[in-house]
Amino acid sequence: MSRWSRVSRGETSIDFVGLRRRWFVISLTLILLSLGSLAVRQLNLGLEFVGGVAVQAENPRGAEIADLRAALAPIGLSDSRIQLLDDGAAVLVQTAPLEEEVEDAMIEAIVSATGVDRQDASIEAVGPTFGALVARQAVIALVVFIGFAVLFIAWRLQWKMAVAGIVALLHDMAITVGIYSVTGFEVTPATVVALLTILGYSLYDTVVVFDKVEENEDTFRDEDTYTGIVNRSMNQVLVRSLATSFTSLIPVGSLLFVGGILLGAASLQDFALALFVGIAAGTYSSIFVAAPLLATWREREPAWMERRAALESGSGRKKRLAPGVGARTQEAAASGETATGEPESPATRQASPRPPKGAQPRPPKKRR
Repeated sequence: MSRWSRVSRGETSIDFVGLRRRWFVISLTLILLSLGSLAVRQLNLGLEFVGGVAVQAENPRGAEIADLRAALAPIGLSDSRIQLLDDGAAVLVQTAPLEEEVEDAMIEAIVSATGVDRQDASIEAVGPTFGALVARQAVIALVVFIGFAVLFIAWRLQWKMAVAGIVALLHDMAITVGIYSVTGFEVTPATVVALLTILGYSLYDTVVVFDKVEENEDTFRDEDTYTGIVNRSMNQVLVRSLATSFTSLIPVGSLLFVGGILLGAASLQDFALALFVGIAAGTYSSIFVAAPLLATWREREPAWMERRAALESGSGRKKRLAPGVGARTQEAAASGETATGEPESPATRQASPRPPKGAQPRPPKKRR
């Protein structure tokens, strides 16, 4: 049987919890890189958050960045942020909020350098007060979402599962924001919407995993340790998590690479990058962060410590099952069936000798 067939049937026995140090090191490295990039490069916040003036225009004369800076120097705006779009076919100039006279002079300088008419230039101006309001509303939306997520998981499952799920959400958020800092993509309100979307996706995947853990906890409480229950659950839902992620990443990847990069739709690019990175990080955190963290935490509870000690000493009521392996094999052995579910043949019964019943005679003693 191929490896993928075993994964799809939930017949793998991957020790997710036993390899938790490896997963935690990977996550910690990515988070530290993200925080380091935020400290050095920070985020490229859009006008909606910081306020300012943005002028975009065609560039039939092929003006370079140095030409535009020279045109803006007489009005004191040579330090403006200037970008060449579509291989120099258009330009984008962004500055802080300006007075009306300075803004008019800036527009005249740009259209003169690029050779376009003033009415063909796209102008966007956002005041600093509105930008601060948008940023504050975005933070409030994130806090409210996380609060409702904690309450829902604690009500539906367990409060420790809620804490582990929130750690996974913060993990996904940190990595996604770090990617935006590294790539320099502009953070817009669409980015915040995408971030809320991926947090919801990550929460859904985590709840699916924890729901299976809780189901197996009720079934195998007396047969396995909590680590074994988590490993069993992860192996059972692994194919579902991977299939859901792949089917989500394909259309999002089309938005990012085809719509955003090849076709040059900047709004799609900003939105799709957060979705693509967030879905990938959410899948990883649900499997390799949230579940191992929960198992490590709950294994320290007195009840589960006693269960582990009883199983290791052999005084448990039932034999512990291997992680990821169901009870089908043991049930088949008890009912006279093979592992595939077929009745045991007479030849098989003859080939496997059974211990005789009743008292056994002792061997005769040797005379000296």
